[in-house]
Amino acid sequence: MCLPLIAACGRPHCCWLNVGLAGGEPGNYRCAMALLIPIDEPDDPRIDAYRDIRERDLVGRTGLFVAEGTVVVEKLIASIRHRPLSLLIAGKRVTALEPMLASLPNNVPVFVAAQPVMDTVAGFPLHRGVLAIGRQSEKLSADTLLRDACRSDGGINVLLLSGIANHDNMGGIFRNAAAFGIDAMILDADCCDPFYRKAIRVSVGAALDIPYAILSRSDDPVSLLERYGIAGVALSPAGTMSLGDWRPGLRNAVLFGAEGPGLSPALLGRMQSLRIEMASGFDSLNVATTSGIVLHHLAISR
Repeated sequence: MCLPLIAACGRPHCCWLNVGLAGGEPGNYRCAMALLIPIDEPDDPRIDAYRDIRERDLVGRTGLFVAEGTVVVEKLIASIRHRPLSLLIAGKRVTALEPMLASLPNNVPVFVAAQPVMDTVAGFPLHRGVLAIGRQSEKLSADTLLRDACRSDGGINVLLLSGIANHDNMGGIFRNAAAFGIDAMILDADCCDPFYRKAIRVSVGAALDIPYAILSRSDDPVSLLERYGIAGVALSPAGTMSLGDWRPGLRNAVLFGAEGPGLSPALLGRMQSLRIEMASGFDSLNVATTSGIVLHHLAISR
């Protein structure tokens, strides 16, 4: 059973003493500053939010999202924009995760189950053994995002994504954006949800760190950038300038389109277009790979 304890500091602790979990996993967990709740059956209604997460993610979660893996869950716990609502972890991981659990707010429950129970609930094998349900912060308008994201020197570097519908690419772009210090991201209405579980996982939690906004179909991204004095460049295999010749200014926006169709000619015609020089006979890269190359150039040019 789970025994609540009160520490000298007056904060509630929870300790598991010699508890066996379904599936034969032993207890003997040490105390941590978290409320540990044992789950023995996969149909326990307290963990309904974790049920069949692969299928349910495809239809959205109305402001909630799933964080998967220790690194991503740690990012969620540390986030200043989003907050964890609960965790579900494998019993065999409790001791190793004790430092992370100790950083949780006291009112966040941690459901603990044997690995087979977790796999049944989720609907697929969860090798990482760590899940969390988070709530997104209030969504920002693009105007608010750009106004708030300006650095103390007045500069800003923005990514503008158009039609990025692949969750792996979305996660990879967010990861690259975090690695190279992008201040904000703007997605058009044809982009996939960056808070889809797989996108967050591929981003290694970067999707939880970088502020972003979503444009409506009636919004004009070029006019938006012009209002804030941001110089936009667009990537295209037919770009009129080589990436190596681009010299970024203080305020920059880089626009990436989907693989295959790319950016519309109308949009390309309103921005400086850039190309990445490649070997003869080859003219395209994966969009996430492209973002890494371009953002590295932007970072070392600042």
